[in-house]
Amino acid sequence: MANQITSKSAQPSYIERFDIVSNKSQGKTVSVVNGAIRLMYYESILQDTIRVTYTFADTGNTIDNKTALEGLPIVGQEKVTLKFKDNNESELNLTMYVNKVTPLSDDTTKSMIQLELVSKEFILNEKIRLNERFDGKISDHIKKILTAQNYLTTKKKVDIEETSNNYNFIGNNRKPYYAMNWLSKKSVPNFEKAKGNTAGYFFFETSEGFKFKSIDTLSSQEKKKSIIFNQTPDSRGDDIPSGYDVKALEYSKDNRVDVQEKLKMGAYSTRTILFDPFTCYYEVVVPNAKEIEKKNGIKKSGKELPSLNPEFNRTGANKDFSRTTYYLLDKGTLPSGDNAQQQIEKSKTENFEYKNILNQSIMRYNQLFSIKSTITIPGDFSLHAGDVVFCDAKQLSENDEEINKEYGGLYIIADLCHYISPKETYTKLNLVRDSFGRTGNHTSGKIPL
Repeated sequence: MANQITSKSAQPSYIERFDIVSNKSQGKTVSVVNGAIRLMYYESILQDTIRVTYTFADTGNTIDNKTALEGLPIVGQEKVTLKFKDNNESELNLTMYVNKVTPLSDDTTKSMIQLELVSKEFILNEKIRLNERFDGKISDHIKKILTAQNYLTTKKKVDIEETSNNYNFIGNNRKPYYAMNWLSKKSVPNFEKAKGNTAGYFFFETSEGFKFKSIDTLSSQEKKKSIIFNQTPDSRGDDIPSGYDVKALEYSKDNRVDVQEKLKMGAYSTRTILFDPFTCYYEVVVPNAKEIEKKNGIKKSGKELPSLNPEFNRTGANKDFSRTTYYLLDKGTLPSGDNAQQQIEKSKTENFEYKNILNQSIMRYNQLFSIKSTITIPGDFSLHAGDVVFCDAKQLSENDEEINKEYGGLYIIADLCHYISPKETYTKLNLVRDSFGRTGNHTSGKIPL
């Protein structure tokens, strides 16, 4: 295959640029690319910013016969322009800012320094507060917080998946990132059968920009790469099986279904008791993950959610649950409308539908991390957090060619690290999914919906 990632890609790759701009004199710039010891680049669907840790050696002649740390000086918030690419010409070209400076060693001949870099918006987040009322769709709120002039004002690409539900709220001086993660838990994707069955989004950043994506959309993507793990070397691509893009160098899997913890968190069934203080309306809602799955109300990465022992099922109305939450119906708070009459007419409309969103969000977040696999591959900078990859490994059986049908299949990249040193280049992936059983195939990687 033309896009195969072979063991050759694990050789040292090229850090083309690492320029630091002084805070004191904006025209004063120093390059520390030649002293590179290690560069590690991170992305995660559980992280609000991309991160880089860069370790370099400085012999003292970097700028004005001093080290970069002293001569620039580097104190934090310095603008850094960096560019690096893997051995397949996939390039990352970033502008980031120094968040932390750590001198690792210092002697009479050289010093070793580690810089932690973050995105501009991550630092701005500490100086901005939401101080107005927001009305309308949650996805519109996310876009406004990211791009509006009085908030983060990002110029990066913003990929926001539309939500089906509205939610009105007042900023109450919350920080932007806190508010966006808070809103993620209240969001329902805009597809058929989503309402009442699923909820929950992730807000995160990659080198491509900011993303706001539902769990179900992430789970139902087509694969970006197919990865195989076996005990034979790839022979510079000659021994990569047909249909796969890369052989994993290391692979480990982890069944993360801790039954007690999952039940405590309400991963499969959570009871919600609702009460309306104005009408004394009372309702008990007990959504069940298996019943939702049978209705095709969620989009999964694998074949099916974990099948638990029916011996522990409790029969009877509203009996089979493992967690209970209590809420007053959210009516009459911040009704939409341009005038008093319109607001009065909508005063009995729920602002947040606990019945259709709350438990569904709790269940989906807890289901997503049911299976985790960790793999290391030769450096591939085209992969990003939130992408889907197809991962296969041989099953332990008499037939050496048998693929593991339980753990093989499609996975979401929860987080990744690109590692560059003078000796090697690797990409490490933490992969997660919500269900067991291999679906699709390593060639198309498409999930049947």
